[in-house]
Amino acid sequence: MGSLRALASLLVLHLLQGSHASLVQLKDNGYEDVIIAIDPGVPEDGEIIEQLKAMVTAASTYLFEATEKRFFFKSVSILIPEAWAQNPQYRRPKHESYKHADVIVAPPTLPGLDEPYTRQFTECRAKAEHIHFTPDFVLGKKLNEYGPSGRLLVHEWAHLRWGVFDEYNEDEPFYSAKSKKIEATRCSAGISGTNSIHTCQGGSCVTRRCRIDPTTKLYEKGCQFFPNKDQKEKTSIMFMQSIDSVVEFCNEKSHNQEAPSLQNLKCHYRSTWEVIRESEDYKNTTVMEETPPAPTFSLLRISDRIVCLVLDKSGSMGGSDRLNRMNQAAKHFLLQTVENGSWVGMVQFDSVADITSELIKIRSNSERDMLVTRLPTQATGGTSICSGIKKAFEVIEKAGFQLNGSEIVLLTDGEDSTAKACIGEVTESGVIIHLIALGPSADQAVIQMSNETGGNHHFATDNAESNGLIDAFAALTSENAGLSQKSIQLESKGLKLTSDPWMNGTVVIDSTVGKDTFLLITWTVQPPSISLWDPSGVLTAGFTEDTASRMAYLSIPGNAQVGTWTYSLQAKANPETLTITVTSRAANSSVPPITVSAKMNKDTNSFPSPMIVYAEVLQGYVPVLGANVTAVIESNSGNTEVLDLLDNGAGADAFKDDGVYSRYFTNYSANGRYSLKVRAHAGTNSARRRLGHPRSRAAYIPGWVVDGEIEGNPPRPETDENAETVVESFSRTASGGAFVVSGFTSSATDVFPPSQITDLDAVPEGEEITLTWTAPGEDFDVGTVQQYIIRISGSMLDLRDRFEDALQVNTTGLSPKEANSKESFTFKPGSIPEENATHIFIAIQSVDQSNLTSEVSNIAQVALFIPQADPSPDESQPNPSPPENYSSGVNISTLVLSVVGSIVVVSIIVSTTICILKKKTSSSRPRTEF
Repeated sequence: MGSLRALASLLVLHLLQGSHASLVQLKDNGYEDVIIAIDPGVPEDGEIIEQLKAMVTAASTYLFEATEKRFFFKSVSILIPEAWAQNPQYRRPKHESYKHADVIVAPPTLPGLDEPYTRQFTECRAKAEHIHFTPDFVLGKKLNEYGPSGRLLVHEWAHLRWGVFDEYNEDEPFYSAKSKKIEATRCSAGISGTNSIHTCQGGSCVTRRCRIDPTTKLYEKGCQFFPNKDQKEKTSIMFMQSIDSVVEFCNEKSHNQEAPSLQNLKCHYRSTWEVIRESEDYKNTTVMEETPPAPTFSLLRISDRIVCLVLDKSGSMGGSDRLNRMNQAAKHFLLQTVENGSWVGMVQFDSVADITSELIKIRSNSERDMLVTRLPTQATGGTSICSGIKKAFEVIEKAGFQLNGSEIVLLTDGEDSTAKACIGEVTESGVIIHLIALGPSADQAVIQMSNETGGNHHFATDNAESNGLIDAFAALTSENAGLSQKSIQLESKGLKLTSDPWMNGTVVIDSTVGKDTFLLITWTVQPPSISLWDPSGVLTAGFTEDTASRMAYLSIPGNAQVGTWTYSLQAKANPETLTITVTSRAANSSVPPITVSAKMNKDTNSFPSPMIVYAEVLQGYVPVLGANVTAVIESNSGNTEVLDLLDNGAGADAFKDDGVYSRYFTNYSANGRYSLKVRAHAGTNSARRRLGHPRSRAAYIPGWVVDGEIEGNPPRPETDENAETVVESFSRTASGGAFVVSGFTSSATDVFPPSQITDLDAVPEGEEITLTWTAPGEDFDVGTVQQYIIRISGSMLDLRDRFEDALQVNTTGLSPKEANSKESFTFKPGSIPEENATHIFIAIQSVDQSNLTSEVSNIAQVALFIPQADPSPDESQPNPSPPENYSSGVNISTLVLSVVGSIVVVSIIVSTTICILKKKTSSSRPRTEF
């Protein structure tokens, strides 16, 4: 247990392969090692670099003032594509890579949508993935629509670094406020402006006040909030930082808790400044007395990939078939994964190290085949990891290359007490260490090297059936290559065969891949019989059999036929373990392939805290919805758990239909390391691409009010938020790295509560209210809860902070369903104790069989008045008249159900004490009265 704790203490927070992993450090109030990466698909334009410098410099000053003199940008690296011409100012990257980019400059998600946004799919206070700016935005071509780029960078940085959310909501741009008026969703509410319809055609513009939609009782579709150009309000940066007077984040005093903003929904109605103050950044800084210096910039140009394999051949590698399995995986890496144009060398080590191959540039299969012959053949001797790494330094420098940015793929299965002696030399060298640990022992010092040099670390068990070692090598594609160059894993599967000798299956090759398709079969005892049929039913021959390494492989020339390939493997021994791995590359460099990446929310965890699995399925930058995504989590002892991941916006999943599939993992079996692999596939017409605007996007400024007149901006390209296109059948697998668990005990009783309900919604049912939500589980999002507690209050803060004191709804007859089912409950609201209440607030808490309770849900709002529109000068087209039974008092009113995510209306008769008098029966669903 002591060594495990030491291992956990050495592991720094480091997101895993297939996900963003920022290298940013906060030192003396300044953010260092910020990386801005220009995508390989961006045409060369030196002005982009100059504008990036100007943007960050302006942002640093704005950030410093906005955070009360706490933070600024100190050092920034700009990664420049290899296709751009060399320049004396450009240097070779050290640890910096596209994987670590905090900001990317890349083509828009869809043509014409130059919207800046932050890829943010986790909970409040969690760091996001990256910021996405388009070249046109950086070049200042969208200044009118989005405001100064430096200010916008600070807005997006708050998403990225502190996990706050926007204080506007384009899905719910208006709401009914306590003032009994219709207000624009914003923070603070002190931002002044006008709500108008503004249309232009042929150089002529027409402006009119917005009318009330008779269904929602809010403003009609197309109504927009136009802020006054001249403002005095200082908040908030997370609403519209482009307003000249806005220089602060909303705090407790200025925060608008009424507005249906994502900040309110995701951060439980706390202001952005409250969330920022809770961050580690804030806790580790003090107010600066002096003005900070301007940021410094490093211009780093991507160049040839240089990678040296450092392979352990010590005596312990002779057991559990480790040496052979290492060679199988290394051969797959050499024959398929490593990209053409890369330089590859090889070192083997036991108690000493030997160079088995100097650096060779991969130009064709002949170089790959030669490297394969240099792999170790015998396991013997001790373990000297530092010797192997230093020998790799020799290989790289002897070829005339710098260590900066060069990669070492280190595979080892044991501990080495001397490894810590070279930590300093390795981290100072600029080389990147990718660690593949085989078996239960991995030296702590090497894990530290991998983390501190920005490398990946993967762990593989001795369970050949999991195919973990091949997956680990297959994940080591270049972090700086264009997507079209990278090897993409379509299938990775293993099976231990006993009574049934057959391993049958299919692999889908979709039209976005097919180039350099490579199939690898491995076995443990005897070569199986192999049959492979292409989509047209033709039997495919030509496998190369390598009996010494117990593997057979086939490379399909050109682009493989699109469709479903069928394989049938028959074992010739009993028992036998067979595996199949299929990889390919993009068929067309101009069509982005479908990809899947995976990660856990953290890489060290103490029981009983849950882990969260994330898998992102994209085509380019466009989310892919409707895929079947599963996670396979394997413990160090070989126990596996399979989780179906969901994109339903409930439980661990922050946003519905964003292409990120999530789930809690709580089913621990032991302390130690766990590895993650994700599978994603889709059948015919089952998946689709979402073509709407990206989430967490910058607020588009429709125009300004100047001297009472609207000065409109060019209209934003129209995109239907619900627009989708069907995606063809596909299959993908991806390694998500590993995480370490400590403190687990098998004797622990029920320790996991239900997950928080985050999608509480409501619809009108005559004079009753029907609530709907996604069912949580007995253990977060697994199983079935025991009961629901529903409470209402006239005060949002009371319901949030003193939930147990609020009035409880009778839920007799409400029987909880299994986790991730849709729940529905109808009830009739009665009197609430708060006088002068303008809203009823509703929330839910779940209770499991051990009386463990969930966090309180998001809060549904019920407004007890008819919201008033702005006075309209347009008498020829007035707003609809109030209902006939409307009076200025509260005897007869309209109940406006306003929930973050929806606004609905239901007419209900209420008394001056806000008590429902009329009665309606409903037998179609559970219902109750107080």
